[in-house]
Amino acid sequence: MTTPANAPWLIVGLGNPGPEYAGNRHNVGFMVADLLAERIGGRFKRAGKAQAQVVEGRIGPPGPENRRVILAKPMSFMNLSGGPVNALRDFYKVPVANIVAVHDELDIDYGTLRVKLGGGDNGHNGLKSMTKAMGAEYHRVRCGIGRPPGRMQVADFVLKDFSSSERKELDWFVDRAADAVECLVIEGLERAQGTYNS
Repeated sequence: MTTPANAPWLIVGLGNPGPEYAGNRHNVGFMVADLLAERIGGRFKRAGKAQAQVVEGRIGPPGPENRRVILAKPMSFMNLSGGPVNALRDFYKVPVANIVAVHDELDIDYGTLRVKLGGGDNGHNGLKSMTKAMGAEYHRVRCGIGRPPGRMQVADFVLKDFSSSERKELDWFVDRAADAVECLVIEGLERAQGTYNS
C-alpha cells in the first residue's frame, strides 16, 4: 500500500498519565515524545475529543523532506491506548503506515533500539490495544529496557522508575530514540534500521 507523500505522520509515545508514572520504564515513550515536542518548539495540549495530548509541527529540513507530524501522548492508560490513537488517526487522516509507536521493550537490552514495521505485540499492552484498534501495520521504535532481575514480576519492573545507573544513560538513550523517529519519518524505514538497529 502506498501512502501519499504529503500525508501527515502520527508519532505516539506510549506511557501512563500522571506524575506518579512519569519516571517509570513503561513511560519511555512519553519521554521521547516530550523531547520531540521540545525539538519542534511545541507544547502538548489536550486534543479535542480524543483522550490524548498532542503537538502539531514539522520535522526535517525545508523542502521535499519536510514532514508534517502530530506528536501524541494517549491519556487513557497504557492498556487502552488504541482508542485515543484511532481517534487521532481518523481526525488527522493519517494512514496506518504513517503511525509510529514509541515504546518500552523487555526483550531488548537497556539502551538498545530497534525500528520495525508491523509484527506482534510481544505482550506489550499498549501495542496490543493499538493493534486491536487498527491492525498491526504501523511502525514501532522499540526502546530496550531489559528483563526484570531475579524473580521480580514484569508488571512491577515496568512500573518502577529507571535505576540510578540507568538514569546516567537515560538522556542519551531518549535523545537517540528521538533521532531514530526523525530518521524514520524523513529518510524511511531502511535507513532508520541501518542506522539505529545496533
